[in-house]
Amino acid sequence: MEIVIKIIQFFMSLSLLVAIHEFGHFIMARIFKIRVEKFYIFFDPWFSLFKWKRGDTEYGIGWLPLGGYVKIAGMIDESMDKEQMQAPPKPDEFRSKPAWQRFLVMIAGVTMNLILAFLIYTGICYTHGQSYMAAEDARWGYAFNDAAKDMGFRDGDKVLEIDGEKIDDVNDIRAMLLLTEGDRHVAVERDGRREEFTIPFDKLLEMRRQKSYMDLYMLRVPFMVDSVASATAAAAGLQAGDEVVACNGIGGVDVPAITEILTQSKNDTVSFDVKRGSEILSMRVPVDGDGKVGVLLGNPYQLRTRHYTFLQSFPAGARLAAETVADYWQQLKLIFQPKTKMYEELGGFIAIGNIFPAEWDWLRFWNMTAFLSIMLAVLNILPIPALDGGHALFTLWEMITGRKPSDKFLEVMQYIGFLLLLALVIYANGNDIYRLFSK
Repeated sequence: MEIVIKIIQFFMSLSLLVAIHEFGHFIMARIFKIRVEKFYIFFDPWFSLFKWKRGDTEYGIGWLPLGGYVKIAGMIDESMDKEQMQAPPKPDEFRSKPAWQRFLVMIAGVTMNLILAFLIYTGICYTHGQSYMAAEDARWGYAFNDAAKDMGFRDGDKVLEIDGEKIDDVNDIRAMLLLTEGDRHVAVERDGRREEFTIPFDKLLEMRRQKSYMDLYMLRVPFMVDSVASATAAAAGLQAGDEVVACNGIGGVDVPAITEILTQSKNDTVSFDVKRGSEILSMRVPVDGDGKVGVLLGNPYQLRTRHYTFLQSFPAGARLAAETVADYWQQLKLIFQPKTKMYEELGGFIAIGNIFPAEWDWLRFWNMTAFLSIMLAVLNILPIPALDGGHALFTLWEMITGRKPSDKFLEVMQYIGFLLLLALVIYANGNDIYRLFSK
């Protein structure tokens, strides 16, 4: 059932994104009175699942869910309609229009995807606000995995700055280490002192290759008593609100560390140094046969939420969309650098589908859809033939130089671009299949 929910969300999101993208091309072409012959969600080689015609345009749903398209009259596109291009140009064809109009038609799809992401983020900010874990609430610091410790972090560190930029959100740490090229200069608070160190880019790349970023760090959870559940714990002197700062003489301990000590001390006693208000109290506490001391622990962390009025939600949505574009662009730059080997992380439909939750959650669905809309926009604007960015680049060249590329040149570039994209799709989905079976 979980897989079914993921698949439904994936196809709902993909269908919306494709429809919005192609509608951008469609509506801009109509504004300039360019004839649109087809408007399809998904591709329809050999046959379509559903189609109807209205005016000059055939609308339909294809069977191959690799995207969608609009067939604009007089344009060299994925349809490769050579017969039409060999006929004399007509006034309502794409090739008969000025370069600036053709340029706007080409970038309209990307623009619509960016607008959609902005509107989704704006709606989320207005209805839900932005929930985050404030870094200043991480009073007990973080627990780090081996990869993070190899970079220079130590358990209990409070991360203050990365490359001089203050950390406001706990999740910012991972993003700033993952998405930026070059060495990272980190400032932490360690044992009450400010410490600084530099993480070489090679170590960051190795962390990415090993996928150690998945559990790179987590908030340290103090052993804080929420309530006393046994008479022995009460007799030992424990009270609600107590924070255990040392166990058996070992300071700086958190829940996992104390739990391990208790497990090794079954049917015995341990010494606790307890912080109560401004006092530090020492006491001996019995441990039962299950390695418990008879208290319920509290959670000292709570998410904060930034709330926005209707008018405030628009700049907040724009800022969130811009940050997502910048982060994805940084990640894309790393992927296209052979030395990083980040191309090994490329994924296809399975990887994209897996970012959706296994249970139905509208907030996460819309967050994922906004992200995918930005991803689609950024990928499509790349100057690769057969993508919107490639068509826009050739048109921009014409606007600057006054020389229009020949139809033959555009046709060859379209073939090259199509083969590049096909190879990329095969590689990305091949990675998915390899990961699936290698597990």
